[in-house]
Amino acid sequence: MKIGELARKTGYSVETIRYYEKKGLLPAPLRNFENNYRQYSSAHLEKLLFIRRCRSLDMTHEEILSLQRSIDIPNSQCGPIDEVIRTHLLHVQQRIQELLTLETQLKELRDYCNSDRKVNECGIVKKLTLSEKNSATLYSLEKGHLKGSH
Repeated sequence: MKIGELARKTGYSVETIRYYEKKGLLPAPLRNFENNYRQYSSAHLEKLLFIRRCRSLDMTHEEILSLQRSIDIPNSQCGPIDEVIRTHLLHVQQRIQELLTLETQLKELRDYCNSDRKVNECGIVKKLTLSEKNSATLYSLEKGHLKGSH
């Protein structure tokens, strides 16, 4: 099948499929000798669906590659697979804690507002525009903004 058909079947864009090839998540397809078009097989479709399921679990490309390497050796032990999932779960739990901290800080920030005021009197704006030494209690966006969010 051509890349457009593969894109339709998987819901990925043509650019994403090419990107996954470039990053090694998807093996390079054979080329049609007459027109040099990529020719994808059902194995490519299965790999892309596997990638989609992994991405739905917010797995990184490196985690997916690690899983794929283990899957490609079916008689090997599944310890490396367990380790990828265990490590990913720890990462997710850490992100949940960071999000809970962020939620608390946003609720505290929200408490500075009284919507009946003008912008130049807004407590949220005042809190967000404090000098660095006076805003030590505010969460540092550079240090704490969650990777993968947005």
